Amino acid sequence: MKILIAGGDGFCGWPTALYFSERGHEVAIADSMIRRQWDDELGSNSLTPIATLKERVTTWKNVSGKDITIFVGDLTDYDFVESMFRAFEPDTIVHYAEQRSAPYSMIDRKHAVFTQMNNVVGTLNVLYAMKEVVPDCHLIKLGTMGEYGTPNIDIEEGYLTVEHNGREDVLPYPKQPFSFYHLSKVHDSNNIMFTCRSWGIRATDLNQGVVYGLWTDETKRHEKLYNRIDYDGVFGTALNRFCIQAAVGHPLTVYGKGGQTRAFLDIRDTLQCVELAALNPADKGEFRVFNQFTEQFSVLELAERVAAVAKEMGLNPEIAHLENPRVEKEQHYYNAKHTKLMDLGLKPHLLSDDLIRELIETADRYKDRVDFGVIAPNATWR
Repeated sequence: MKILIAGGDGFCGWPTALYFSERGHEVAIADSMIRRQWDDELGSNSLTPIATLKERVTTWKNVSGKDITIFVGDLTDYDFVESMFRAFEPDTIVHYAEQRSAPYSMIDRKHAVFTQMNNVVGTLNVLYAMKEVVPDCHLIKLGTMGEYGTPNIDIEEGYLTVEHNGREDVLPYPKQPFSFYHLSKVHDSNNIMFTCRSWGIRATDLNQGVVYGLWTDETKRHEKLYNRIDYDGVFGTALNRFCIQAAVGHPLTVYGKGGQTRAFLDIRDTLQCVELAALNPADKGEFRVFNQFTEQFSVLELAERVAAVAKEMGLNPEIAHLENPRVEKEQHYYNAKHTKLMDLGLKPHLLSDDLIRELIETADRYKDRVDFGVIAPNATWR
């Protein structure tokens, strides 16, 4: 297939591009490079040194013999989006090209407005370009489990059967998003569902859990193919952040009591899930939703597990309970369904002590790059 990876320079996008290229698909990357600018804005950096996108793609051709096309531009610019679609004519677009941090969206009004404008308008432009240029293209859109919130009932995959006053219907599952970022994802889901119904767009919404890990078979092949990994209080996610903190002697920062339960998956399983969605596309006019994760953990469970592995490695990590900057339940029911991707053949990489150890060892290798000043949360929900 011809596969366009929007946001292909990012944490999920870059390994996805290499994964599809390695398997013989014709791959193009679209990216505005804004993620790298956010590092400058926040005074942060990737733990691992990352090459420029041009260096990455050139290196990939040298080690694999395969080309990847680059389009540099912003999805909020419709002229760019339409011209890119006409030039490449994708069969599938994998859409990662959004501001993906809840804390970033909560810094202040400016960041909240930017997040919603960037995410919602960019996705709308993609939908219009699909309608006008490649109406049979399949959209694989990265959503988030955070759209659902933490309801006191089981979380289904996108839809819920409702009985009311003697009548029954299948309706979109109620959403209780955690942040302005998660709200933007809800708006995306509604817009995509509407265009599927009205225009016959075909789309798969992947409500992804928190991604951990770093290495894939492709990114290990050369240092200029390395993926980024974040440890700061804005873009660093729980497990990766804990492993880095353990390596550098920083307390593992648990927000509140740590009883918040979330869905998680390995970066390698992100690639598997996207491939399964691409190889088994939605029907024309269908808006389907897959919950994309493999396990559920509380934040404290993760911190304790990292601490135990670190102690076996001769480290002495402490767990620090910080005042929670977020407005969320400390303890709650959480049981989310995730069978659809398993039915398509997903073979999960479940969290192992070996993976935690590998992350800590990688962090130790690059510990001189860690800036302790950006680890603490600097955005509040209040």
